[in-house]
Amino acid sequence: MASVLLYHVVGDLTVGKPELVEFSETETVEAAIRAIGESTECGIPVWKRISHVGMVEKNEMRQQRFVGILTSLDIVSFLAKTHCLEDQDKAMKTQVADVVVPNNALLKIVDPATRLIDALEMMKQGVRRLLVPKSKVWKGMSKRFSILYNGRWLKNNENSSSSNLIAIANRPSSSSTSTYMRDKFCCLSREDIIRFLIGCLGALAPLPLSSISSLGAINLDYSSIEASLPALEATQKHPGDPSAVAVLEITPDGHHKIIGEISASKLWKCDYLAAAWALANLSAGQFVMGVEDNVSSRLLPDVSVNSSVQDDKTANGGGSARLRRFSSRSIGFNPVSPSFGVGRSMYRGRSAPLTCKTSSSLAAVMAQMLSHRATHVWVTEDDNDDVLVGVVGYSDILVAVTKLPAALIPSTPSITELTSEIQS
Repeated sequence: MASVLLYHVVGDLTVGKPELVEFSETETVEAAIRAIGESTECGIPVWKRISHVGMVEKNEMRQQRFVGILTSLDIVSFLAKTHCLEDQDKAMKTQVADVVVPNNALLKIVDPATRLIDALEMMKQGVRRLLVPKSKVWKGMSKRFSILYNGRWLKNNENSSSSNLIAIANRPSSSSTSTYMRDKFCCLSREDIIRFLIGCLGALAPLPLSSISSLGAINLDYSSIEASLPALEATQKHPGDPSAVAVLEITPDGHHKIIGEISASKLWKCDYLAAAWALANLSAGQFVMGVEDNVSSRLLPDVSVNSSVQDDKTANGGGSARLRRFSSRSIGFNPVSPSFGVGRSMYRGRSAPLTCKTSSSLAAVMAQMLSHRATHVWVTEDDNDDVLVGVVGYSDILVAVTKLPAALIPSTPSITELTSEIQS
């Protein structure tokens, strides 16, 4: 096990992290779209409101108030429902409580003195956010991580290093603490963990240079949909982790070629109403490849989440929306290919799925995910860029970096060997 995972604590990663601002389940879908645009991992934690204002809240109570994590894919799937498409204004004013999938196990409150290796184990078991109390005396040890948030080095006080670390480590467990910096927390995501680890690649050697195939980091259990099927069927796949569905085209020789994806990552900063209409009306292939204005006859309302001026009134004062042709650009995609089924070999652009090879190194895949702010990377065959093999997500990387190298695993002696040792 790498020493960096044993001797660093969660508090090291909180230096420079902003204080958590809770997003209530009573907020609207429209407010959630704005909040997700400013979030990490394409999702936001959703909370129940405090029952009594001014009450002293224990961490167990705060944990119970956590509802789940709302993603961009959840919102687009909701807006693609028939009744939402018929009345989009009402849909945008719907409370988040009616959209978010409840899952209280996705977040866990931990003490700043929790070892990093223990935090990784929690995330390997399905935790996606760590809620960490912000201590006034905690200044952290990792300058490397703090510069990523503040753009400058944070200085530690001379009298708040080892003595404070010992004091924090000896504090009561966070589960029994009620007044420990109450209402001042910061939230760590899995992206924060990966960003920290990529700054410690030397300490993790030789794992970072090993291929994802040799490390067993390729997840073969992924969600997928054929390009010819309705895009709306992707929402029925209920993708868990990562929140993504691969869009596949089956070749005559039986290979599954990936042409795109329907995921929270791709829908992160899109036009949600346009994406919802496309999800409900187009095939999966058309959704990810794009149907350009010059070849498409499909129309959709010219509405935008960010529009504050109603300029779509008809000449007689009616409220019907002005229609425009659907374009891949309206949902944040910008492929070169003119349409689905034409020039697919030339398909590139923002809608192209993020891929790597089975022989790609773990460090390369981590760098890909961070540079693209993606939650996963699709894995293709070494000799064929399009044939899908599996996917690598955050959980797969965390499992790989905590895996003991085979060369260091002590072999179990056989009974014959033990007997001969005893006799000798």
